[in-house]
Amino acid sequence: MTVTIALAGDTMLGRGVARQLADFGPRSLFAPELKPVIDQADLFLLNLECCVSARGHRAPLPGKAFFFRAPPSAADALALLGVDAVTLANNHALDYGPQALADTRSLLADAGIEAVGAGPDLARARAPLVLTAGGLRIGLLGIADHPEEYAAGPHTPGTAYADLHNGVPRWLTEAVRDLRQDTDVTLVTAHWGPNMATSPVRHVLRSAPALLDAGATLIVGHSAHVFQGFTRHVLFDLGDFIDDYATDGRLRNDLGLLFLLTLDGASLRRVDAFPLGLRYCHTRPATPREYAWIRHRLTTACASLGTSVTAEDGHLMARWD
Repeated sequence: MTVTIALAGDTMLGRGVARQLADFGPRSLFAPELKPVIDQADLFLLNLECCVSARGHRAPLPGKAFFFRAPPSAADALALLGVDAVTLANNHALDYGPQALADTRSLLADAGIEAVGAGPDLARARAPLVLTAGGLRIGLLGIADHPEEYAAGPHTPGTAYADLHNGVPRWLTEAVRDLRQDTDVTLVTAHWGPNMATSPVRHVLRSAPALLDAGATLIVGHSAHVFQGFTRHVLFDLGDFIDDYATDGRLRNDLGLLFLLTLDGASLRRVDAFPLGLRYCHTRPATPREYAWIRHRLTTACASLGTSVTAEDGHLMARWD
């Protein structure tokens, strides 16, 4: 049985994006050319790097520079795009406190979008999500390796925090093993590593094999805000999908990728990566010049990991027979 999963990286719908949403509506955030690509997939998953709420107060974290909160209409904007599920395991889920996190989960659910990686207590933050597509049971686990201050407790809300700097914790390997027994595909979505890193850092490189050994079929990373290379089993970082961030002229965090993964049962057969241009609060297909930069960057990053990427009909592709 074959299933196609669409993946997008860091999706920040607060600040300037929230104003764009309010002034021009949800269709103004994404170019219409993206929808036919997404519609090829059986499931569309992304990292929602903000809370969705009209309530709450900024978390009292000294030294934290950025706090992201999207309006309730953001949930409808994601549904309109075709999002099926999001991970909330990241460093912005609790930016406006437990009330906003609760609103996020509720508003997403009302829009028909599932969420994983954060919850009202430890058990529900760590709880997996199982979706069915193409006749396959696909299990999702969402984790974040920062910040520890946002970690859920036995009776307090927060994220599924995993201190990967000191090795993959036992609870996580056990969770992966348990989920693998009940699903055809087990996907771990990890908010790991530092910002603006063009290649996976040491603790990420150590953690990925341990998660695969525990039974993960695929590992999908995000956090760096720039895309990294991938192997047959690990997409180390998806990069950004939409935001209002300042652009680094060298690292080009204003250029991204929308991924389509084609699986035959539990085996990943193909990755198609569609180049994107991220302008202020708007995401569209890359221009030819942007495409050339993205192609060079992704080809080089993947080659360092032993993956060969080729160009095909305006996008980039890796295939395993």
